[in-house]
Amino acid sequence: MLTVSNITKRYPGADEPVLKNITFTVNPGERVGLIGPNGSGKTTLLRIITGALDADGGGVQFAPADLRVGYLPQGLDVPDETPLRDVLFPQAAALREAEAEVERLADAMSGTPDHEIERLLADYAGALERLESLSRVVESGEGERVLAGLSLDDVPLDTPVGTLSGGQKTRLGLAALLVGHPQLLILDEPTNHLDVSALEWLEAWLQDFPGGALIVSHDRTFLDETVNRVVAIDNQTHTARVFEGTYSDYAAAVRSELDKQWAQWRDQQVEIARLQADMRQTMARAVCKENATNDDRQRRYAKKVAKRAKSKETRLKRYLEAEDRVEKPRPVWNLKLDFGDLPTTGQDVIALEDLAIGYDPAAPLLRDLNLALRARERIAVLGPNGHGKSTLLKTIIGALPPLAGRVRTGASVKIGYLAQEQEILDPASNALEVILSEAAMGQTDARAFLHFFLFTGDEVFTPVERLSYGERARLMLAVLVARGANLLVLDEPINHLDVPSREQFEQALAAFQGSVLAVVHDRYFVDRFATTVWYIENGTLTEEVREPALA
Repeated sequence: MLTVSNITKRYPGADEPVLKNITFTVNPGERVGLIGPNGSGKTTLLRIITGALDADGGGVQFAPADLRVGYLPQGLDVPDETPLRDVLFPQAAALREAEAEVERLADAMSGTPDHEIERLLADYAGALERLESLSRVVESGEGERVLAGLSLDDVPLDTPVGTLSGGQKTRLGLAALLVGHPQLLILDEPTNHLDVSALEWLEAWLQDFPGGALIVSHDRTFLDETVNRVVAIDNQTHTARVFEGTYSDYAAAVRSELDKQWAQWRDQQVEIARLQADMRQTMARAVCKENATNDDRQRRYAKKVAKRAKSKETRLKRYLEAEDRVEKPRPVWNLKLDFGDLPTTGQDVIALEDLAIGYDPAAPLLRDLNLALRARERIAVLGPNGHGKSTLLKTIIGALPPLAGRVRTGASVKIGYLAQEQEILDPASNALEVILSEAAMGQTDARAFLHFFLFTGDEVFTPVERLSYGERARLMLAVLVARGANLLVLDEPINHLDVPSREQFEQALAAFQGSVLAVVHDRYFVDRFATTVWYIENGTLTEEVREPALA
């Protein structure tokens, strides 16, 4: 279905290509995961495949040539005033035009002389056939079923797109794609903003999809449930390798390769040290013999020893220059989080006492909450979108007033809040200004600090409004660290982080000495870090204690 052959792309002014000789195929029934760190060229490759961007070398071939390709970019780019119906059904506008044409012809026939009625009847029959065909497509109910699966069935079809949240726009774009019956799917982070039920629906849909799919996602559980091959882009070499199996199969293969490389490199270092010591000892013995005697026979013997030492030096040089010499595994430079020393808190960090939350006192989203978040507890808040998860977090931090009851914050608790829509960052400021405003440090220390969060060189001066979602997420994590928070309240903290950064963040939370309350849909992440789960649905909150993988 799709053949990508030796794709190479270099942006003007760049020292190296962003993509180099990328080659892979996608066949019917195959679901291929395209992975790599942020900035490795995944979206660039998708744009080349879909024809939005030209490659500098290589080619893309579809088979057959008229293959129906459905592409889901990261953002839904339609005017705000566009009704949801027109996005879901591009034929909706044509349907309205057909309805208007049928009405116009019907009105025209009522006052038309007999000698012209035959022509109008033919036009009317054609317009009616067009109307019926479009009606079957638009009104088949398939669109509504897809919307229901993605938890959008409660949104009226005449709702303007501009009133939808970012997550709803993602789901709408996905729904419109699926309704179009594509033969090949190209999905750029389709899981962003999907809740667990929508994720599971999409997983089931993809498992039954008979066509091919190329999927960019940072959700490791989603990749495990859907893909049967992985194309991994290396951010250092800008090339790609193909691995058979799921994401976990890929990760295990890479770990095995890395472990083997480390073992071979260590054995190699032992052999180098042995050769170096042998050479030095032989040379030292030769020098000692030559300097200790004037006897010609002994001096000839010393020269033979020196010749052996030179031979061993040559052998060492050849060993170091051998083609099969194993390079030291390079450390992967990813997000580094060090939360440092934190002020200690009491046992009860947050207590919810007869709490009711929401926006309408007559219809609270949740009521009668009596719960506690304790020292060093890590709580994941799960549940469908729109059922009160973010509202609960905003009430706990004081951004929204309770409808009833109260939130009691423990002594010495310092909250660090990471918002879902990243609205806490000033769009006009840059990373350096943000950190300098949060911590008492000079510019040099602040730039070194930001280096841990992958902001290097002049990147610290880039305005926030020009940063990618992933860069903004990293900057907000840097803010939390700089503030010294001992309670992290996180609303979708890893949505825009790549897999290496997610793993680093998991490790940081495991080492974090404070408490964590996080809304998150990454099931892999939840399984690894959460000690407790609060599940919210239909006005009810249930609590489940867990044993995390990173406890």
